[in-house]
Amino acid sequence: MNARRGFIAAGIGGAVLPAISGSSARAAAGARVDDFPNPLLLTHEGQRVRFYDDVVKGNKALLFNMMYASCRNICPPNTANLLQMHRLLGDRMGKDIHFYSLTLQPEIDRPRDLQAYVRRFRIGAGWTFLTGTRRDIDEIRRKLGFFDPDPAVDADLAQHGGMVRIGNQALDRWSMMPSLMPPARLARTVADLAR
Repeated sequence: MNARRGFIAAGIGGAVLPAISGSSARAAAGARVDDFPNPLLLTHEGQRVRFYDDVVKGNKALLFNMMYASCRNICPPNTANLLQMHRLLGDRMGKDIHFYSLTLQPEIDRPRDLQAYVRRFRIGAGWTFLTGTRRDIDEIRRKLGFFDPDPAVDADLAQHGGMVRIGNQALDRWSMMPSLMPPARLARTVADLAR
């Protein structure tokens, strides 16, 4: 899905929330924002993690995006923009701010493929790439709002959008923004959630 369509589609799906909190966010979403699935996933380093317990839970600012290692369309510019943001956040990365990229091709993108992507883009600490089963990745991406209501568009990797989901589970604050926004603005939004 393209960025505009992804934003609209996620909004239709009820997953795009402005940076609001508590009962207002739950009412807007129709369900608790922190009711995340907890499947076992693999990091780009081959480490096993539970999505909710190890990735989402806690008082830290999170940024999620979708990508796949062989993407030659929107993934490289998104990654480059997020790298600029990563650098702006400096030593906070991996401490109170964490980035997570989930693959859209879990059948193909195994940890070694994601590790090659990390090396190719010289991605540093605090940014983890995740893979798992198709079912688990699809459940997570839908919960995060990365989907199109049209199944044909949703299944077309060339249509995947350039959005990031930003939030803090402990504060129950979540928003979605275009990943190609100015890095300083994205960094400020994420940093504000780490307080």
